Amino acid sequence: MLDQLLGRAELKERIADLEDEKRHLERQLEAEQERRSEAATARQEAEQRVNRLEDRIEELEDRVERTESDEAGLEFRGVETVRGDRLAEVLSRLESVETDPEGALTAMVGDGDAGLPDEVEDAFGDRAGLVARARPCLAVTDDAGLVSAALVPPVAPDTFAEWSDGFRIDREWFLPTGEFALALVRSDLFAVGTYDGRDRVAFEGFESDVKGDHSKGGFSQGRFERRRDAQIDEHLEKCEAAIDAALAESSADRLFVVGQRTLLGEFEDRADATSAVDATGDPEDALSDAFREFWTARLHRI
Repeated sequence: MLDQLLGRAELKERIADLEDEKRHLERQLEAEQERRSEAATARQEAEQRVNRLEDRIEELEDRVERTESDEAGLEFRGVETVRGDRLAEVLSRLESVETDPEGALTAMVGDGDAGLPDEVEDAFGDRAGLVARARPCLAVTDDAGLVSAALVPPVAPDTFAEWSDGFRIDREWFLPTGEFALALVRSDLFAVGTYDGRDRVAFEGFESDVKGDHSKGGFSQGRFERRRDAQIDEHLEKCEAAIDAALAESSADRLFVVGQRTLLGEFEDRADATSAVDATGDPEDALSDAFREFWTARLHRI
């Protein structure tokens, strides 16, 4: 009665209505957060599926292109992954080839070239399409057709095509020679080593606390991604500083950066070569894996 006289009854009813509305909105918010979390997880899974499908599509497109082209049914005589002593032996055999003047062709064929150099088309003839499939590659052949191969070098030189009395082979394109630095960069891990040939003379590595996949609850997807991007940016700044320190403390004249494909673009301007690798483990073990994977070549027998 007193509440009605003082007008408080109406206010209490309004408060009760607002409390109900608040609880309703809270339930809506919880449902929306749940929906976004599930959507984020679904998106992450979808992105992984898309990557796998893109690889499969590329493989099938290459197969279709080969089937529809004039070299349908034309295959490499063999394909081999070579590294270490085996790679050095292959290079030695190529270096030992001697021909008459202008009898040996060496050509670095780039991946982005619209077509093959005329010298490659003429020298390889109806098997030139195999060179195109192997690129970017260093293609070698002689005018007698005794040698015919393509090697994918870890450190690709600028494109060229030249005839001489032997093949142009620079071991720095294929093997760890001289003094250099190799850095492994992932979003949550970094390692850098300085080397004298195959021997590592210095090492620095660390791991960073970078959030993984977004899970249900907690931050919204947008806030989660902004926080994760900030953590990755901070991690990359530490990586850059560690690389600078490693180069300053050594006589290394070349820098190679390997690791997570999505991060390599951050280092393309300063690195002599970059490559995506799947090195795992703690920083030191991962760097050892990365070193082995980077200094590997693909040999195509044409």
